[in-house]
Amino acid sequence: MSFVSSMTGFGKGESSNEDIRFTVEIKTINNRYNDINIKIPKFIRGFEENVRKIAKNKISRGRIDMLVTYEVLTGSDTKIKVNKPIAIAYKKAIDELSGLLGLKGEPDLDTLLKMQDILEIQKTEGDSDKNWMTLEKALNQAMDELISMRKVEGEALSKDILNSINQVEILIDEINDSTQTVVEEYKEKLEKRVSELIGNKYNLDESKLYNEIVFFADKSDINEELVRLKSHLKQLGDTLAEGGVIGRKLDFILQEINRESNTIGSKSSTIKITQGSVEIKNHIEKMREQVQNIE
Repeated sequence: MSFVSSMTGFGKGESSNEDIRFTVEIKTINNRYNDINIKIPKFIRGFEENVRKIAKNKISRGRIDMLVTYEVLTGSDTKIKVNKPIAIAYKKAIDELSGLLGLKGEPDLDTLLKMQDILEIQKTEGDSDKNWMTLEKALNQAMDELISMRKVEGEALSKDILNSINQVEILIDEINDSTQTVVEEYKEKLEKRVSELIGNKYNLDESKLYNEIVFFADKSDINEELVRLKSHLKQLGDTLAEGGVIGRKLDFILQEINRESNTIGSKSSTIKITQGSVEIKNHIEKMREQVQNIE
């Protein structure tokens, strides 16, 4: 059985070889899709696609923000290269400008160093395979920590949703009990009201009274809605028990639950049923908010 995972979490991993240390930090938040954003040093940008594939395989839904940093442990990874053709071109251009304007003097080194692109900063890539193995280890460590955190939060969300399901089921039973006497109570009230209005002046038309009661019973009948509502709640609980990537499915089931709840509220014929319907709606809204953060 898979577990329920939240879309919110954080993970950090570090790994090093004799030359370099990589640190990977991953933060995830809820999102309808799988949105991956990676910040990675330029000299290992060739690894970005591999990093993206690992993230996509392990995280199915949510926004993923990943930061990869590094620290050189031995020597220096930086080389300064003189761009000789550019330097010579600058010197030639300055001499030409001096002759054109009748200026004397030679450009000094400080002036030339301020010119753009004369010095180029390069970072050595080192052993590419060794660097990838080191980075992959840090990445997997960060992913494991992230997934563990998402699992813990997912279990808490699942527990809260199951509690809401139990509360709604109790309310359904209470509403169902109330419906058993609704028609009879309406019949008594209607007969009493008619009797008060016409007294002994006219004979009561039993057939019309009967038709009115049948019409009311049909209009206020919520038995089918209660049955469907219970069925959807069971489906919601079963889906939580299955685990895995279930966020969108849970959201769809809750839409159906909300639809049945609205119908029950619109057909409500007593204060008790109305109150129960409102409480069910409150639990549904709470569950919908929680489901928005489930993968």
